[in-house]
Amino acid sequence: MLSFVCDYSEGAHPRILERLAETNLVPQPGYGSDEYTLSARGKIARACACPKADVYFLAGGTQTNQTVISSLLHSWQGVVAAETGHIAVHEAGAIEYSGHKVLTVPGHDGKVCADEVKALLKGFFEDANHEHMVFPGMVYISFPTEYGTIYSRAELQALHELCRSYDIPLFLDGARLAYGLAAEGCDLTMPDIASLADVFYIGGTKVGALCGEAVVFPRGNAPEHFLTQIKQRGALLAKGRLNGIQFETLFTDGLYFSLGRHAVEMAVQLRKVLHENGCHFFLESPTNQQFIILEDSVMERLSREVAFDFWEKQDDTHTIVRFATSWATRPEDISTLAGILHKL
Repeated sequence: MLSFVCDYSEGAHPRILERLAETNLVPQPGYGSDEYTLSARGKIARACACPKADVYFLAGGTQTNQTVISSLLHSWQGVVAAETGHIAVHEAGAIEYSGHKVLTVPGHDGKVCADEVKALLKGFFEDANHEHMVFPGMVYISFPTEYGTIYSRAELQALHELCRSYDIPLFLDGARLAYGLAAEGCDLTMPDIASLADVFYIGGTKVGALCGEAVVFPRGNAPEHFLTQIKQRGALLAKGRLNGIQFETLFTDGLYFSLGRHAVEMAVQLRKVLHENGCHFFLESPTNQQFIILEDSVMERLSREVAFDFWEKQDDTHTIVRFATSWATRPEDISTLAGILHKL
């Protein structure tokens, strides 16, 4: 079946599989002290223009979010996020399970507004009873957001300055970072991200790796004993070479960025096909995720030939669905979809 369900439906980019096979029988120490992981750390630090960066590798996004957030917050603190943010909606309460509340603000097409975050922070500290409440100790954003939207440099700068004024960290979830950086209209680079966030991660799972996320503390500002804290949370791979080899490959010859560009180029073609076939958009994203509104009977017919993702119900007879392109989407996939839509 033709699939646009998500951007991690396929396994891994062939160059990663080839590199894993090539190095398979080379003995290496564990837990990220192997030569491939050390090389990957150096390549990522150079891509971020942060020679002093601390770089760590974890297997998946949820464990990365939980580990980073819980390691940086005190027991009395929570994390501020959009009400539509991944940690607030689709991580099964992983942050709350670690003992930290998610404090939500309105999401505007998935993004948080610095003024609204400031109002939350200001209101908290002006409340005479705030010692009896959960302290906002961090701001979490994702780039791109869950709706495929991106922050401008000015928006990210405003959040950065706000967090500085309250002395709390800004954490950027980059599970789909390559797709955000490749988006039309994006005025941010990887070094920009590194200069404006206190910690962020570079997603591999959704951008051509079998699994893996690279956490970057750009100013060498990782919390004390962060590796130990990763292990405490069951997130430290003994065979750390798995992530090291994958990210070393992704950051060789610009592969990571070219995969991001490819997915966005396919999304532009996808958006054109959806428009040409009269689809109504819930949200037009500049990245690899496209959201359309389907009448339920049409959705049922389409789902017989095409896999896509349920997003949310709009009303009793219409549903918002998501189509996602990826590093592996082919032009012929878009053409096939166009033919199927034309027949509906």
